This record gives sequence, structure tokens and C-alpha cells, in this order.
Amino acid sequence: MKIKLPGQKIKEKKAIEEPARDKSRKKKKDSKNVLSEKSKFAIVEAYKSARTNIMFSLSASEQKAFAVSSYAKGDGKSTVAANLAISFSKMGKKVILIDCDLRRPNLHNILKLENKAGFSDMVGRMVVFDDVVHRDVLPCLDVLTSGTIPPNPSELICSPEVVRFVERLNREYDYIIFDSPPIGVVADALLLKDYIAGYLLVTRERKTTHGDIEKLLQNIKLTESKPLGFIRVGVTHEGKRGRRGYYYYYYYQYY
Repeated sequence: MKIKLPGQKIKEKKAIEEPARDKSRKKKKDSKNVLSEKSKFAIVEAYKSARTNIMFSLSASEQKAFAVSSYAKGDGKSTVAANLAISFSKMGKKVILIDCDLRRPNLHNILKLENKAGFSDMVGRMVVFDDVVHRDVLPCLDVLTSGTIPPNPSELICSPEVVRFVERLNREYDYIIFDSPPIGVVADALLLKDYIAGYLLVTRERKTTHGDIEKLLQNIKLTESKPLGFIRVGVTHEGKRGRRGYYYYYYYQYY
């Protein structure tokens, strides 16, 4: 005789639904971290400081473009890329933010944009840039999402179509920011080296190790590119009453 245990169905249903709930919670958390009028003063000023240092680096190399990367997934690079793009656009400069992470794209979740078609579809000549770019997401800020996840991300980034695309962007924009894949996971990010001044590297407190940073720098050096600096995220500090505050982005160090 088969006996149904009370609550058995509920338990099975819960096991199925939990991952979806966690994913939704992550998207909501990412969106909360985007710079806005409600952002804490210290975080806004930290991005302004990072922006100033990056501008000096770009002027020295006579380049308009740079990539934001990290060692591993989950380090917060996409949120940093989005916030830097917002910070640059606040100066009244024309900025475009491009999601080149064609394996695990996240910018469209962070900025709450549609991603039916984007960078991969444009490079594959299935659509044209003007039909897929999100114009004026904020004043002076355009965003190109990743688009369809392709079977060959590396080949797409190396294609002649990307060369022509970047040439066009250099004519139309003051700053070009690529959200690239993690350098420690795949080689895709390093294929951008010919289009950019260098890489801004995101490290996460209590996650990114000294060994990870060493490998990051070695990989970048092998491609004859350069790191523009580091942004450390997830830093905690003690408040006046012993409470622990959680500041996501407040430290920038020129390399």
C-alpha cells in the first residue's frame, strides 16, 4: 500500500520554485545597486573619483573605449560598468554601454531593458545597430544589450564586423564602455584588446584572492594590453555605533 505523506506535494513544489525565486531576488538586488538620486553620497563620489582617474588614463592613450572585467562571475562587474556609464553621462558626454558578455549577459536585467536582439545579432548581420540600440536610457546614455546568446562568442568578437562597428562608435560617442566576460573564466574579454585603451578590473572583498589578481594581470600582460586600475566592491566598515555598513563601491586604485 502506498501512503502519501502529509505535505509531500508542498515540499516538491517548493523545491521547484525556490531557484526561480532566488533568481528574481538577484535581479531585484542588482537593480537597487544602480546609481540614482537616492544613492548614498559616498558611493556617488567614489564613482566620480574612478571616472576622473579613467579619463586621465584614456587621454594618455588617445582612446575613447575601455572594458570592465573581473576574475570570476558574480564579482559585480556588470553593475560597476552600468554605474560608470551613468557617471560619465552625468558630465553631458555622449556615452554608449555595450554588453559583450555573450555567455552570461546581465546588463539588461540591471537596467531593466529588453534583450530580444542586440550586439550578437548586429555583429551576425541579422539586424542593424539603429534598430537594436536603446537610445537615451538616461540623458546622454545609450545601451546595446548582448542579444541572442551565440554558439561562438569568441569568433563573433574577432569578426571584421566588430572592427567596423567600433570605428562608427568612435565617430559618434565620447566614451565607449564594454561590459566584458570574466577574464579568469573565458578568453573572450581579452579579444577586445585591439578596440580599447585597457581593462578596469573589479575585485570583490573576501572573494577575489591575491592569486586571482596575479592571474588577471598576467593574462592582460600576455595580450600586450594594460589594466587601467581596480575597483573593489563589497567592502564593509564599522559605523560609529558599531553597526556594519555595506558599501559596494568606494575604493579605486590606479595601477
